Amino acid sequence: MNAKNLENSINVSLPPTPYYVLDEAAIVANMKIIARLCELSGAKALLALKCFATWGVFDVMQPYLHGTTSSSLNEVRLGYETFGNNADASSSDKKETHAYSVAYSADEIPEVLSYADKIIFNSISQLTAFKNQAAAQGVPVGLRLNPKTSNSSFLIADPARPFSRLGEHDKDKIAAVLSDITGVMIHNNCENDSFEAFSESLADIESRFGDILQQLEWVSLGGGIHFIAPDYPLEKLADRLKVFSETYGVQVYLEPGEASIHGAGTLVTTVLDTMHNQKNLAVVDASIEAHMLDLLIYRESAPIAAINNTASNIAPTGNPAEAAPSEANAESADHTIIYGRSCLAGDIFGEYALPSNLQIGDKIAFGNAAGYTMVKKNWFNGVNMPAIVIRRLDGSTDIQREFDYEEYKASLS
Repeated sequence: MNAKNLENSINVSLPPTPYYVLDEAAIVANMKIIARLCELSGAKALLALKCFATWGVFDVMQPYLHGTTSSSLNEVRLGYETFGNNADASSSDKKETHAYSVAYSADEIPEVLSYADKIIFNSISQLTAFKNQAAAQGVPVGLRLNPKTSNSSFLIADPARPFSRLGEHDKDKIAAVLSDITGVMIHNNCENDSFEAFSESLADIESRFGDILQQLEWVSLGGGIHFIAPDYPLEKLADRLKVFSETYGVQVYLEPGEASIHGAGTLVTTVLDTMHNQKNLAVVDASIEAHMLDLLIYRESAPIAAINNTASNIAPTGNPAEAAPSEANAESADHTIIYGRSCLAGDIFGEYALPSNLQIGDKIAFGNAAGYTMVKKNWFNGVNMPAIVIRRLDGSTDIQREFDYEEYKASLS
């Protein structure tokens, strides 16, 4: 959704920038692909709350997903309370709530178990410490398995990186606790858009852990599989998952995060100032560090979805965060670097070849602003927190949430 469509919405007075915009129609388009994959493969799909947890749009996601998966006590509680798995839900509408954490504290376990349909421990140590409490509550237990191979272009996100703490890899040790678990979680993909790479990785896991898989009831293959891409062979993936499920007699789970909301969010900003220092510079009223932190962490740039309410679909020309000022050259002297308003020197949305120079007051909407962005937003520099705006399926628009100084103050003491 671009800003023009937003401003033409029904009965809406937009908040001051910056604000996030979530488009329910775009979310549902992704949901239908996920539902099709589940239908063809027999897999179940759980929303990964670590990627996206804006519960104001969960109503349109619930019909297509089987529940949520979490990474903390707060996330498992949020999934339980907002995604249909509660005392008021009928049995046919009840969703699954999976609990996982890299490490639970002992005082968290009773509350986690009160929300969870399954609890997955990251290590045998944690499994040993808390399995009896789970058994007493009748909650099935799983263990994270680390195959020590992955499909990830980013070391920071690679669960199989050297000395990884994410899961158990020793087959003999895993086999020794099989009587304590009903399933395993294997998450070793990150933005993997290659079916062949996924299939080969899964085959490697089967060759090494197949006899263990045959003794389980369920296997979660995690997220990070970019099967919503237009040219992704969805049917091949479905067949691969179905054969895997039938071979080992397990229920397969997937944990789509980015795949659930890709292309469904924008961050709308206003240009506050323009300058020139070998290249055109613009400063907007948002911050990459505060409002799209994942891009800063992974040293990526934000695509531009719209300028002045007109769809633009402008991709960044490079990553200026990795270039020294002396590397500016004549060929790109007319490019524009768009900065955030925080004091961080590298607070940069990206460098772009724009159709015309930006002016103070121009509106810029940055794309892909839903996954791993809204869950990481913060109050760095006291920069205004973006409001949350939702465009509903019927074309109406809601301002879901606005933030003010008192919330900034309350977050600090």
